[in-house]
Amino acid sequence: MDFVAGALGGVCGVAVGYPLDTVKVRIQTEPKYTGIWHCVRDTYRQERVRGFYRGLSLPVCTVSLVSSVSFGTYRHCLAHICRLRYGSAEAKPAKADITLSGCASGLVRVFLTSPTEVAKVRLQTQTQQRRPSASGPSTVPPLCPAPPAACLAPRYRGPLHCLASVAREEGLRGLYKGSSALMFRDGHSFATYFLSYAILCEWLTPAGLSRPDVLGVLVAGGCAGALAWAVATPMDVIKSRLQADGQGQQRYRGLLHCVVTSVREEGPRVLFKGLALNCCRAFPVNMVVFVTYEAVLRLTRDLFT
Repeated sequence: MDFVAGALGGVCGVAVGYPLDTVKVRIQTEPKYTGIWHCVRDTYRQERVRGFYRGLSLPVCTVSLVSSVSFGTYRHCLAHICRLRYGSAEAKPAKADITLSGCASGLVRVFLTSPTEVAKVRLQTQTQQRRPSASGPSTVPPLCPAPPAACLAPRYRGPLHCLASVAREEGLRGLYKGSSALMFRDGHSFATYFLSYAILCEWLTPAGLSRPDVLGVLVAGGCAGALAWAVATPMDVIKSRLQADGQGQQRYRGLLHCVVTSVREEGPRVLFKGLALNCCRAFPVNMVVFVTYEAVLRLTRDLFT
């Protein structure tokens, strides 16, 4: 049931957090944005509400599988570790056990999420381009909200078209672009995610009870999500840049080159672009994820016991 509960929690989380995820990706990949509100205003002015939901259909279709694998892998790894170390899957795990299981959960999901992350980032960062004027270069800004006839069609028509185009033009490697950064991001961030959730749940559990109440789960889930994204943001910036690279002339030769080039051109602060937004987005999203997850588990326990 951990797989089912994780799937439902993941879908609910995406529904809550996707618009802010689009803003986060654009801030990380497009230097022209000076901050969150600049990006929000510009996106709304150029593309209206639809701009915040570019590439949504693919994550909605795949997040249930990915979230299911994440939570299921975590629980099964933890059960196996406890069985090996303590003789029982029901034994209370040590913090090191939770950390190792969380890290395994993050690494496993990379193989599923990398192609969908590539499509999501490409769709989130593509904008309509204004057709060049017959009389010469235009002084109008390149982003175009206006008359359809004056704009070129977006390069990618949707998630499946994006995946097919990337596979055809860049091969299988294109679908797994940025996967090294994704592994670094998800490995330690999911270790932080599950460890902080377990610790906070323990602190917030009332005396005499084995689990926290709904409010405790909401607080623990929100804080766990915010802490995980605080840890993940530097590699998330690099991952987004590597995956967006390829829509024109490629700038980056790999993970290390991307890190060095980004820091040299924009300073160390570039690695923390979107940090505040990531944490603000992660809190409500993971409140919803964990309260849904725990509710489904509690419901199934009540039904089958």
